[in-house]
Amino acid sequence: QAQLVESGGGLVQTGGSLRLSCAASRRTFITDTMGWFRQAPGKEREFVTSVSYSGGTTYYADSVKGRFSISRDNAKNMVYLQMNSLKPEDTAVYYCAAARFRWTQRGGDFDAWGQGTLVTVSS
Repeated sequence: QAQLVESGGGLVQTGGSLRLSCAASRRTFITDTMGWFRQAPGKEREFVTSVSYSGGTTYYADSVKGRFSISRDNAKNMVYLQMNSLKPEDTAVYYCAAARFRWTQRGGDFDAWGQGTLVTVSS
């Protein structure tokens, strides 16, 4: 049974917006740091953003700062990624991930991954 399931990907034009969702069924969700990573064609997976267990602390990669926003709803076991002002270089498979820490921004701490959802930004 998948612990993390992403949805919301799709095709959008440059400058457009998308909202990704992640449904989490992991038992430790309410004490996990949650994050989003992405992998573009031919590139390695990279960190995008993370949010602490309470939602009070967030961290963003420089490439998305000011354009993307992560949030979580612990009552619904959901994590969201609001993506605005999208650029062609944002095209990638986006993965939801969980870490068994109340707060971390280290990619190596994430130990659970979703199957990914594809975001394509056309120029």
